[in-house]
Amino acid sequence: MRETGSVSLFVAIIADIKDSRHLEERKKVQEKLREILDSLNRKYENDIAAKFLITLGDEFQGLLRGGENVLNIIEEIKMNLYPVRMRFGIGIGSIITDINEEMALGADGPGYYCAREAVEVLKEREKKNKAVPADICLRTEENDHGKEVLVNTVFELMYVVENGWTKRQREIIWDMLLYQDGQRNTAARLQVSQPTVQKALASGNYYTYENALKNVAGILGDIRND
Repeated sequence: MRETGSVSLFVAIIADIKDSRHLEERKKVQEKLREILDSLNRKYENDIAAKFLITLGDEFQGLLRGGENVLNIIEEIKMNLYPVRMRFGIGIGSIITDINEEMALGADGPGYYCAREAVEVLKEREKKNKAVPADICLRTEENDHGKEVLVNTVFELMYVVENGWTKRQREIIWDMLLYQDGQRNTAARLQVSQPTVQKALASGNYYTYENALKNVAGILGDIRND
């Protein structure tokens, strides 16, 4: 999935909080989400075409120049907002209006249409008990249905793996993903033994999950609009 001809492709993200109306301390969750997005806008400023912001009480959106860090951004949001659950729609496509770099509002085009469609797909799946669950979905403007299906299948498998994690496994796996500096350092940060880390990674299928994450990130990383 690359820039096609003279058409520049962007990566739009639209996400919302699942079952937000039933959240305890909903206002605090919204404020925490705002703080997370502000932090990501600073950390990934070189990737961001239009800054992430909350567009409705429980929904936010942002626009990236490329796909290199889209999954890093999503994973960091999930880590920082857990146990609150979210849906993430990724849309790859052109933007046909001017882009306001300070906020992801006002811009329009297939990139956002695809992201919105992806979120709606996730909502519809949740209504069907037999549907394969996931919390990330990709839609693209490009005529590359096979790659889109492949990426979404990986998202589904990642979701199944993640849902099987215990609290301890999640803590260790997310530390490994965030810092990428080895089991001993994770053990030191979490004040557990290195064998405990190793056991949690093995039982939580960490290396399978990490490999899937990196492979999808490599596909999305082909998109670059400098």
